Amino acid sequence: MKPLAPSPLAVALGDPAGVGPELIAEAWVRREAEDLPPFLVAGGRTVFEQLASAMGKAVPVIAIEDVGQAQAAFSQGLPVLGAPGPEWHPGQPDGEGASLAYDSLKWATSMVRSGLASALVTGPVAKSLLAAIGFDYPGQTEFVAEACGVAAEDAVMMLAGPSLRTVPLTVHVALAEVPGLITGALIERRSRIVATALKLDFGLAAPRLAIAALNPHAGEDGRMGDEDARTIAPAVAALRAAGIDASGPHSADALFAPHKRGSYDVAICMYHDQALIPVKALDFDQGVNVTLGLPIVRTSPDHGTAFDIAGTGQASAGAMIAAIRMAGECAGRRAET
Repeated sequence: MKPLAPSPLAVALGDPAGVGPELIAEAWVRREAEDLPPFLVAGGRTVFEQLASAMGKAVPVIAIEDVGQAQAAFSQGLPVLGAPGPEWHPGQPDGEGASLAYDSLKWATSMVRSGLASALVTGPVAKSLLAAIGFDYPGQTEFVAEACGVAAEDAVMMLAGPSLRTVPLTVHVALAEVPGLITGALIERRSRIVATALKLDFGLAAPRLAIAALNPHAGEDGRMGDEDARTIAPAVAALRAAGIDASGPHSADALFAPHKRGSYDVAICMYHDQALIPVKALDFDQGVNVTLGLPIVRTSPDHGTAFDIAGTGQASAGAMIAAIRMAGECAGRRAET
């Protein structure tokens, strides 16, 4: 039986000039066909009203004054909390839109932190535009982590799609820096967070973690680097000794082959592209960015703002729909524990 979220989800609309708002609107249109839980949007009512009119979407926008009204309103229209806000200018990002995105993120996060909403779904933002208005975080993940009282290094990014789940241990750093950042302590700490989250949020009683190698062929007995034998293998052994079903280091060139993917529940990868390339190749339109290690559920579609196609109707709502569905299911599992 599908776990049910105990209350509506809170959605932060992302940059209003990007594709986020139209994908949220499309998710509402397809709510019954996709069996989505009720959700509300934090701010941006004018954006959705103008978007629905311009794009011909049958999305009645319902202004609500508190979260408690969202459940009843959801079957009739898209519940949007707050004042009308700025107008919709697709593909034309500006400071006003970035401010709306920031306000929406703060508001939606607060709703979930206070227990009024059951999970947080964040739309895509433009980090440079947020930085220009004083957003002093590398991304939304770090903001949400701090709001939840969690150290940024313990907020773990997992990419999840129908075919594959991956976790990058290092994210937005130069490839040349990666070997110096990979330590046994990092592998063990984040792998423990992942294993705990897969049990709590995904209902896996004994999650299987495949730890990817750093070097080609896992170093090939030191001929292509010794990090795999010196750092990764001992960390895998320590995880196994602690009762976690971890294996590796696995040569990354074979780890994502079809016959291998069924042997693990998540691949722990050493760097950004090692984790994101296979997920985007296999599940681009259904990939979800999930933040593990938080006291709340937070998901996001695994794509950017796509300013170049905003308002054209070309963007696929698949990843947004998957993010909303996954957030509801994870919140439902937490409610059952």
